[in-house]
Amino acid sequence: MKRREFIKKTSSAVALAIATGGTALFFDRRESSRYVQPGRKTRSFEVAPKPSIPQITLSRDEDSIAALHKALDAVGGTERFVQPGERVTIKPNIGWDRTAAQAANTSPVLVGEMVRLCIAAGAAQVVVTDMSCNEPRRCFLRSGIGEAAEKAGARVIIPSEDDFVTMHLGGKLLTEWPVLSPFVNTDRLINMPIVKQHSLCSCTIAMKNLYGILGGPRHQLHQQIDQSIVDLAAFCRPTLTVVDATRVLIRGGPQGGSLGDVNIEHTVICSTDQVAADSRACEFLGLSPSQVEHIVLAQKAGLGSMDYQAVGYREIA
Repeated sequence: MKRREFIKKTSSAVALAIATGGTALFFDRRESSRYVQPGRKTRSFEVAPKPSIPQITLSRDEDSIAALHKALDAVGGTERFVQPGERVTIKPNIGWDRTAAQAANTSPVLVGEMVRLCIAAGAAQVVVTDMSCNEPRRCFLRSGIGEAAEKAGARVIIPSEDDFVTMHLGGKLLTEWPVLSPFVNTDRLINMPIVKQHSLCSCTIAMKNLYGILGGPRHQLHQQIDQSIVDLAAFCRPTLTVVDATRVLIRGGPQGGSLGDVNIEHTVICSTDQVAADSRACEFLGLSPSQVEHIVLAQKAGLGSMDYQAVGYREIA
């Protein structure tokens, strides 16, 4: 983005903030040099499985915070995933200039609560960031995620060119690509997607949400979108996946817009297996895992299990 364009868009975003209630959001800037990290093909933040703990849990509650707590406690609690002094990066979907009610972005209520839980567990720093599809400042403002995360104590980063490092991803399609540095330089990664229909790949949930860690010409990846999703999931393996199924965008995805395309489900899923998370969550869209190519490819690549029952599945009332 040229300097003149950046100034123009920033001024528009400030005007939007004033028009929508004068919210004074000050988004943190991170300085980092652009460089290639040779030989690094996997960035894994995974925790070791525990036979006594299910790998995927689901809770339904009209109180979304209560649903999050119940699903998270059943998969081991925040303390299993965040140790005192660790840096945590949270990856919501902040892709679109949409309100929370339109279900194109992750619930700001859930993001804010996840930030608070990480801080309570002793995290030294919690970063919330995403590479938006629409104008970034408008997305962070209108979604409500920027304000919710900041109030909860997170460092909110709206990416600029200086926030990317070029990485060797080692995929079949994704080889060398710019990646947002907070997803490289962290101790723990919590992926927080929302469940949505997607016009190109049937659904966008956990694995597809990782597109938001990439810079560069992402639209080029749409020609082989399912393989690119699997390449990215193989490179970046989250500590925990927290799926927002409180509102589900059943049509018009991934951007949405019509409230008539949104189902209210009051559900949160927590999982240490991103493939299992997608397999269970895609059912909210009337899909089976075998109908979603990137889920099938991910299991074949050894990234997780389509059979979420087999890895330990528990529903909590």
